[in-house]
Amino acid sequence: MSKLVTIYGGSGFIGRYVAWHMAKEGWRVRVAVRRPNEALYVRTYGVVGQVEPVLCNVRDDASVASAMRGADAVVNCVGVLSESGRNTFDAVQSEGAARIARLAAEAGISRMVHVSAIGADLEGPSDYARTKAQGEAGVLKHQPDAVILRPSVVFGPEDQFFNRFAAMARFGPILPVVGANTMFQPVYVGDVAQAAVAGVLGHVSGGVYELGGPEKMTFRDLMNLMLDVIRRRRGVVNIPFFAARVMAFVFDLVQKVTMGIVRNGMVTRDQVKNLQCDNVVTEGAIGFEAFGIQPTEMISVLPEYLWRFRPSGQYDAIKESARNLRSS
Repeated sequence: MSKLVTIYGGSGFIGRYVAWHMAKEGWRVRVAVRRPNEALYVRTYGVVGQVEPVLCNVRDDASVASAMRGADAVVNCVGVLSESGRNTFDAVQSEGAARIARLAAEAGISRMVHVSAIGADLEGPSDYARTKAQGEAGVLKHQPDAVILRPSVVFGPEDQFFNRFAAMARFGPILPVVGANTMFQPVYVGDVAQAAVAGVLGHVSGGVYELGGPEKMTFRDLMNLMLDVIRRRRGVVNIPFFAARVMAFVFDLVQKVTMGIVRNGMVTRDQVKNLQCDNVVTEGAIGFEAFGIQPTEMISVLPEYLWRFRPSGQYDAIKESARNLRSS
């Protein structure tokens, strides 16, 4: 019988790519998510019955243990960019990660891949960074041979980075950003997924791997690249950190007062703290070279999914060709 892998958060941005690649490797895939009815699309990643979504809450021991029953390996892709209700940074990224590792060890599962993030630091300025580091520590306590992946900001068709700002760029002459001079090293989601699969298959030894793409760019330069791709002229305006903190405080307060009915979908105080730190691979860190993966350049992927934000969408290239014909 084929081996089984349980992927916690397997319907999320990174998790769905890991699930697809694991299915292509011939493994049975159990996708552990909070809302399995909204993750039925993962079934199409393999043959009938090969990929199945199951109910799981990483805050609950019994739920986590049930999802990994009979598994040969586990992958944890669960994480949150902002807190909401009981899904706090501590509950999900720190306690949740440690819970998965502990219960996997108790079940005799020795192969684990944990997706963390560049910038994970027990002394970091943000709760996000601190809980990511705490999660890593919890994983290594119970799974000392775990493969821990620390990607920079991840891009791909379903990302919440380029898609979000490309949507904003459709309105108004300026594109406001916080931390315009902060450095990033965007990494393609498919490359991160391949690294996770290599970890599950035992192609690399346990340890921490920092994953960044081939380009290091400031936030401002990334936005200008995105604007070139969607063929819009906008001025990228930096919001000073002191002003961003005030804005974030107001947005967070509104969310708290409304008990989450009005979500802060703009910027949180914790995100402002994160944006003050560069998000690039640490000098000397082990990265994609250990997996034999050549990271993908942004320009080879961004046009494939950002075209819909162009002034004429899918017809923009046709109109441009027509203009060139008339001028020749």
